[in-house]
Amino acid sequence: MGDAFIRHIELLGYEKRFFPSQHYVYMFLVKWNDLSEKVVYRRFTEIYEFHKALKEMFPIESGDINIENRIIPHLPAPKWFDGQRSTENRQGTLAEYCYTLVNLPPKISRCLHVVNFFKVRHEDMNPVTDSQIKKPEVFLLPKDSKKNLTDITGPIVLQTYRAIADYEKSSTSEMALKAGDMVDVVEKSENGWWFCQLKNKRGWVPAAYLEPMDGPDESEEQEPNYAGEAYVVQKSYTAVEEDELTLKEGDTIEVIHKLLDGWWVIRKDETTGYYPSMYLQKAGEVNTSVKSELRNRGAPPRRSTIRNAKSIHKQGRKKISQETYRRNSKRYIQNQRNMRGNAQNKANVIIEKNEPEDNKPKAQPAVPPRPSKDLILNRCTESTRRKIL
Repeated sequence: MGDAFIRHIELLGYEKRFFPSQHYVYMFLVKWNDLSEKVVYRRFTEIYEFHKALKEMFPIESGDINIENRIIPHLPAPKWFDGQRSTENRQGTLAEYCYTLVNLPPKISRCLHVVNFFKVRHEDMNPVTDSQIKKPEVFLLPKDSKKNLTDITGPIVLQTYRAIADYEKSSTSEMALKAGDMVDVVEKSENGWWFCQLKNKRGWVPAAYLEPMDGPDESEEQEPNYAGEAYVVQKSYTAVEEDELTLKEGDTIEVIHKLLDGWWVIRKDETTGYYPSMYLQKAGEVNTSVKSELRNRGAPPRRSTIRNAKSIHKQGRKKISQETYRRNSKRYIQNQRNMRGNAQNKANVIIEKNEPEDNKPKAQPAVPPRPSKDLILNRCTESTRRKIL
């Protein structure tokens, strides 16, 4: 019998688990070429890491070389906070992703990377449980939702994070932490303050003090976008570190990298640096009382200022230097200028080619040399010979 491959993958729903901490897994029914059917459970972070590795294995089909050649489907990265809308969209997108994945050319859909990821694992057959904690809750998709992917709803994911250092709260809305405390994150705000719960306590905690249980969370951070998004400064800030920027209220800037700790890399003209995201507002958005109230709170601490050699962020985090931001940003701006210049030159060339023919000087015919006397006597008629005699 030939190598195993997957005939079909169906998203069944999701399961809410409570051990070792509260988390969610997606349930898939995997149908194999030997007609066997297995149910496997995967976290969304696992699926996203699988997706990134698949793109690296097939750069042409992922559109890295030419976007027109892309056939590998898109899969959005995990977000800071999964609200109701993003939660609903995720499972529908995931169902479509699996359907497209199985129908890709065999060199992709039947490669070992795909086959091994969906193979049954030991924990799929024997999930870890604890008798003192309530059993997992299963949420199956209704049959109608399987036919209409836009109706699929998903869970709100509560992840468990570890405190990497002691934190003393500075207001009643915050929560103090001790190094090693395990907290469940209820809300991840992109301003760098996360709302967490620890036993019977709840409050805001700087994201810089938290790290996930299973590894660095680079997958949650977006890649730099050197095209930039237009934002307006809503509150002035004076730089403390040399890699930060000093801006005044009303300044217009471009955000090129959104980081989890709430300190974003921004570009002002051709200068880049860090700035508190809570003092920024997307251009065109309306200011609200909630946003204004948040800005009255101090900026969260930067992750780079927390000294803890044992933190996994020190081991696996991909830190981009400010010089790299500046160099790539200037390169992007220069490329855009060159593209605009080339487009203008091309337009001028086309105009020149389309000029009317009347405006161009016409070529004059060459005058043939006069034949010699001997040639006329030898070759011409009698009447022509008389004229030269």
